[in-house]
Amino acid sequence: MPSVLPDGETVPTSGELPAAASDTLGARPFGFYVHVPFCASRCGYCDFNTYTASELGSGASQSAYAGTVIEEIRLARRVLGDVELPVSTVFFGGGTPTLLPPEDLVRILRALHEEFGIVRDAEVTTEANPESVGPRELAVLREGGLNRISFGMQSASDHVLRVLERKHTPGRAAQAVHEAKEAGFRHVNLDLIYGTPGETDDDWRASLEAALATGPDHVSAYSLIVETGTRLAGQIKRGALPMPDDDVAADRYLIADELLEKAGFSWYEVSNWATSEKARCRHNLLYWSGADWWGAGPGAHSHVGGVRWWNVKHPSAYAARLAEGHSPAHARERTSPEERALERVMLELRLRDGFPLDDLAREVRPAAAKALATGLLDVEAFKKGRAVLTLQGRLLADAVVRDLT
Repeated sequence: MPSVLPDGETVPTSGELPAAASDTLGARPFGFYVHVPFCASRCGYCDFNTYTASELGSGASQSAYAGTVIEEIRLARRVLGDVELPVSTVFFGGGTPTLLPPEDLVRILRALHEEFGIVRDAEVTTEANPESVGPRELAVLREGGLNRISFGMQSASDHVLRVLERKHTPGRAAQAVHEAKEAGFRHVNLDLIYGTPGETDDDWRASLEAALATGPDHVSAYSLIVETGTRLAGQIKRGALPMPDDDVAADRYLIADELLEKAGFSWYEVSNWATSEKARCRHNLLYWSGADWWGAGPGAHSHVGGVRWWNVKHPSAYAARLAEGHSPAHARERTSPEERALERVMLELRLRDGFPLDDLAREVRPAAAKALATGLLDVEAFKKGRAVLTLQGRLLADAVVRDLT
């Protein structure tokens, strides 16, 4: 089941922000994340804050959900005041956002436009399982203003999908991409997972080739993480499945980078490749660059001006708070300048543009020189004053980040 929310500072029932955060509004790009916590079934590896119909209980329903989220959007407008904050990116994540009727997602987008305004060239993304949408739903979403879609393909191997407990057939993702393009989506991402127990190098190559054959302009590839409390973790603990191997995962990453680069994709974040700058996920770049965003929905996290807060987890508690006119926030934290500086290093080092060497703390600069000498940082970028990961550095990104923070 999903992990427990962290404790933190109590949030006023009004949701009012500290003055220091409010004073900086409008200085950075502003995005909106909408969490849709519903899934038709729970995948064995997933520990996200999601709920199947049998897990919802009373006080929450999919049919009323769009209206509840719209109440939080109105609350956000009250909390953020009269500052002009046009939304530059919107991301519907989950869960499975497309379990809601497409008209509901369009209603939520319309409410954002009414309350905040949306910039003319805004990126508006929804995640989708391949089996959760068809031509009609895709057409409604596209006509309603969504312009980017991210399909959870994960694998093209039937036996890998079974281990992951995914419900779609291997060929459904390709068909869904075709239908999305027919509906007018210009930007399509495919999410892939590597390192699943029982997956072979050939399985992984076949998945990459199948993904590329659909013609997406963005691919995300993530190593399988075994999260405590999931069914997958239980199977591994019992010995029914082997634990994913770090060396195997590294080999799979190298295969992914090789095939994607040959197909015209370039990495721009350790786990993300795109065919062009326009194809990059601007919403995720907003996170990675420390901009501001409001996260609506149960368990959603927000960040404005160095203040982070997170909503109550369960849809029933979330709906009840908003029905009372209260903020659904569970708790919050105020990050110090030192914490923000460390987080900036952690995030920007994972990006293709890297991090300016002059902004590294003086005490970690010898570690940067060592990373350069051992082939983990790019020589030419270093000469230009930036710490940029090499391919080998990407394999050891967490260690490099740890040494430079």
